[in-house]
Amino acid sequence: MDQAFVELRYALDTLYLLVSGLLVLAMGVGLALFQAGLVRPQSAVSVLIQNLTGYAVVYLVYLLFGYRLMYPAVPLHSIWPGVEFLLGQDWTLREVLQSEGGLYSSKMADFFFQVGFVVIALGIVSGAMAERVRLFPFLLFAAVLAGFIYPLLGFWKWGGGFLDEIGFFDFAGAGLVHVCGAAAALAGVILLGPRAGRYGLNPEPDPLLGGNAQLAAVGAFILGLGWVGFNGGAELRISTLTEANAVARIFVNTYTAAASGAMAALLMSRAWFGQADLIGAVSGALAGMVAIAAEPLTPVPWQSMAVGAIGGAVAVCSLVGLDKLRLDDPVGALSIHGAAGIWGLLAVCLSNPQAKLSAQLVGIGVILGFAFAASFVFWGALKMWVGIRK
Repeated sequence: MDQAFVELRYALDTLYLLVSGLLVLAMGVGLALFQAGLVRPQSAVSVLIQNLTGYAVVYLVYLLFGYRLMYPAVPLHSIWPGVEFLLGQDWTLREVLQSEGGLYSSKMADFFFQVGFVVIALGIVSGAMAERVRLFPFLLFAAVLAGFIYPLLGFWKWGGGFLDEIGFFDFAGAGLVHVCGAAAALAGVILLGPRAGRYGLNPEPDPLLGGNAQLAAVGAFILGLGWVGFNGGAELRISTLTEANAVARIFVNTYTAAASGAMAALLMSRAWFGQADLIGAVSGALAGMVAIAAEPLTPVPWQSMAVGAIGGAVAVCSLVGLDKLRLDDPVGALSIHGAAGIWGLLAVCLSNPQAKLSAQLVGIGVILGFAFAASFVFWGALKMWVGIRK
């Protein structure tokens, strides 16, 4: 193959990953604004500080350690990849030419794209524990999430570990990012307890409503704009006709699921609460995109509509159910990312003929079990050591 042609394709795929990475990192901005709008006004600034500093810790730890744990040069085992540090040198022209298409983009670009996924996972934790978690323990947990919990789960699937070997499917991280973040958040929510005044003696809980629904909606719109980088970028390249068509289909399926998720949540909130609810609708849209992230390529349009609509409905039902269990989640992160993510992983079997329900169930169990257990142990240690509640 002509050298100039190989270099051009390499440059195009590298650019695609870098732009996708920027879009995924922009989702972190959307998450921060969404959370700031849903917490009480006096907590908005602390939530933004928590997001900003948490993302900085995630970026540095994943750069120094987490990325190479997730993608080792030579893994030791399908369960434990071994310990390596930093990214190493990027691919040379000779390596790219000799790979015959196997190396099609910069290693640095891949890191830049992948680190955004860890940022989103931490953002889920931040939202569920908002208003009452202390900053220092939260940053310590951010380091553990980026350096151990997330990359090890990522290795088990995307790094060629045992989940990949059994045929578990998770295209863009409905499980490895969203369910992982929700499971880690659930452990923290249980140990942290609800906000003061959230559940009193009255049968109905005090909602402790956020101060700026408009800001939350703007954050959700930014999340939606960035989500095409999250799902579409997971295709990893765009320089061939097949890949370009695949990316276009992923974009369409992502927004189809968002639209149907928003409508399902809107109709349910209207039926249950007697009024159209802005935050319910945007939460449904986000839940639809979470659900379709598990498999945004193989569904035909009606299937992506169904996946998104059920994802939105599942999120609404989960919000009500978790409230009855007195699990205080100010932004609905456990429902939007956890419940909808689990549904999305199961829904892979409806559109991908290669998927097996048994493998999907094992994957869900592993992600939930490992992320929750590891997080519970660490949050528990922090609670005894320095305290985690403000």
